[in-house]
Amino acid sequence: MPGSLDVLATAEEVADALAGRIIAHLAIRLTGQSEVHVALTGGTIATAAYERLAAYDTSAIDWSRVHLWWGDERFVPLGDPDRNDEQARVALGPLWEHAVRHQAPAPSPGADPAGPELDAAATAYAQQLGDRHLDLCLLGAGPDGHVASLFPRHPSLTAPGQVIAVRDSPKPPPERVSFSLPVINRSRQVWLTVVGAEKAPVVAAAHGRPVDPALGDGPLPCTLVTGTERTEWLVDRAAAQALTD
Repeated sequence: MPGSLDVLATAEEVADALAGRIIAHLAIRLTGQSEVHVALTGGTIATAAYERLAAYDTSAIDWSRVHLWWGDERFVPLGDPDRNDEQARVALGPLWEHAVRHQAPAPSPGADPAGPELDAAATAYAQQLGDRHLDLCLLGAGPDGHVASLFPRHPSLTAPGQVIAVRDSPKPPPERVSFSLPVINRSRQVWLTVVGAEKAPVVAAAHGRPVDPALGDGPLPCTLVTGTERTEWLVDRAAAQALTD
């Protein structure tokens, strides 16, 4: 179920649009409920959007009622620049301190990241999440069609549970913690931001075009995600080019 598709001219316009829509979404949700739960994603465009959020006047948003989660996290030490939460911390600036943050556990110093601590981290994050339905889940999509740390033709895509321990990820680092597909799909809204010509085959496949044989067999994770209320794709012209070729 592809959802709505908005094509903007450039990656910078995608980041601008994402930031503005996040602010509007938070404002609307907070008028009708006591708190809002948002799963952040990593990546260049999302980070650029968070930087814009920090620069905008968001004084109308009560950030103490905004709960931040991460759809996936690299299982590396806290403060490591590879962690999605560290990238968000830097980009969000003062907003980071005001929001309620739910960060995935990190490995202990000297621990084997592929060892039992990875499973324990996934279990602990699942316990934090409980049976909560996220108000908004932000996602990117890789050139292979992966979302969060759910990869095509990989055990992560069909692993049971709410939060899964990912080993041997096709994309480094190999160990990760990720929301499962069912958790993503019980989010009220799911927004995907995708830019760049290398991702055009993925965008096309998610919107009904024949799947490029180079993407391989089996379902692309990005084609399987959907919000219970709304699914949005924000893409640039380069990523959308296969839809008009």
